[in-house]
Amino acid sequence: MILLQQIKPTPLISDDTIVFGLLALCLGFVFYTSAIKTGFWKKFYSVVPTVLMCYLLPGILTSLGIISDETSNLYFVASRYLLPAALVLMTLSIDLKAIANLGSKALIMFLTGSFGIIIGGPIAILLVSIFSPETVGGVGPDAVWRGLSTIAGSWIGGGANQAAMFEIFEYNPEKFGGMVLVDIVIANLWMAIILLGVGKSKKIDAWLKADTSSIETLKKKVSEHTAKITRVATLHDYMILLALAFTAVGAAHFLGNHFAAFLTDTFDVIRDKTKILSSLGSTFLWMVVFATIIGISLSFTKAKNYEGAGASKIGGMFIYILVATIGMQMDLGKVLENPGLIAVGLIWISVHAGLLILIAKLIKAPYFFLAVGSQANVGGAASAPVVAAEFHPSLTSVGILLAVFGYVVGTAGAYFCAILMEIASKV
Repeated sequence: MILLQQIKPTPLISDDTIVFGLLALCLGFVFYTSAIKTGFWKKFYSVVPTVLMCYLLPGILTSLGIISDETSNLYFVASRYLLPAALVLMTLSIDLKAIANLGSKALIMFLTGSFGIIIGGPIAILLVSIFSPETVGGVGPDAVWRGLSTIAGSWIGGGANQAAMFEIFEYNPEKFGGMVLVDIVIANLWMAIILLGVGKSKKIDAWLKADTSSIETLKKKVSEHTAKITRVATLHDYMILLALAFTAVGAAHFLGNHFAAFLTDTFDVIRDKTKILSSLGSTFLWMVVFATIIGISLSFTKAKNYEGAGASKIGGMFIYILVATIGMQMDLGKVLENPGLIAVGLIWISVHAGLLILIAKLIKAPYFFLAVGSQANVGGAASAPVVAAEFHPSLTSVGILLAVFGYVVGTAGAYFCAILMEIASKV
């Protein structure tokens, strides 16, 4: 997501060292209370998933004006350093054959999510225009459909695709902040709903009549391998994991930066921000790709056995720090700041959600595929692995692969969505 700096009150705490301490306190509080198996907390966490609380508490701090994502670099650090490290550590024990056995339903649900975003935009414009035509009106650079095209880019691919739509359709930069607000508020609310469903996944799967056998087989296979190699970790183990993870992070950044620069310098279609394939010039995209490739490559070596020393657990810790920094972006007080555009966003994401539920019901796809397929679109590489890992660490790679695919199809899908929204705005 592109974050636009705006003039607004300074948060009570802007020192990132202190902010990080507060986020760590939030995470510690959630994990401490979720481990209590009696009384109030047992009942509370039987309804509210742990990861959702790790996400909401920082959002509450932001909403109260105590901290702010706009004055913090913590999300940047978490997404650029801890995320790739987590990807490496959580793919060390990957089983590619077992992932292939998951079948085509994951891809079908991802594409369904993309299609839901593509048609959801124009449907939202048509519906809102009935009772508030000025909300979806505007002419020239101020045309609302131009601004909404940037949301489509973000929700199908990510920040690079969003930037491409901004360049292609030349939306008024002074009004872009409003679109960023809708993007962040709706995407974060939807992620909260997705995470809430994780705790009810067995009931949802029963309603969908889903066959979860391939997912359970993968989880069982990874768990058995982990149990076989589990040992008491030593300082030596942790230092090797540190070396593997962050050497890979450095290599992923080096390769990602240079490969993105090579593509941008070599191909006009990537260098030109108005072209469909311009998102392939994203350094973040290639950093994620190379970190994943390195992790998968290490799974074919003896490094795979470091899962027994807790590789995925350390990766999981990094993921939860990322979750907390994502939660910082959710200012609940902004929800009613622009009710018209928020209504557009709510209708839009409802079409996306409704189509996913319909197709999942028809093909009997597990909730896991619905949740990860949706987040690979709306949240991208930063949140799809988070949602996947919440089901089981062995499933993280599914979220990564689908999110990377989202970058590839994002600009083309968002472009088509924008054309449909332009037509809808003139009906």
